[in-house]
Amino acid sequence: MTAIDLSHRGVRSVTLRYWAGARAAAGVAEETFEAGPRVGDVLDAAVGAHPGLAAVVAVCSVLVDGRAVGREAEVEPGTVIEVLPPFAGG
Repeated sequence: MTAIDLSHRGVRSVTLRYWAGARAAAGVAEETFEAGPRVGDVLDAAVGAHPGLAAVVAVCSVLVDGRAVGREAEVEPGTVIEVLPPFAGG
C-alpha cells in the first residue's frame, strides 16, 4: 500500500501516545492519526475514535515532541503528541 501525502491540504500523519488514564480511556498506548493541521484537530480525531477519551483530554497536558503546547499549536507530519492526564503523588 502506498502512503498518500495530504500535507498540502493541511492533513498531517501524527503519532499520539497516551499515558496513564488517557491510555485506559483510549484502550491503546499509541496510534497514528491523519488529521490536522493543529493539535486540537488531532485530539478531536482521537476523541471521535475513542469517545471515552473526551473527559480525559479535557484535563490533560499535551506535549508535542516533548514541549507543552495548546490546542492551536500546528503539527508537522511525523510529529509525536503525548497526552498526559494529571498525575497524583510526589
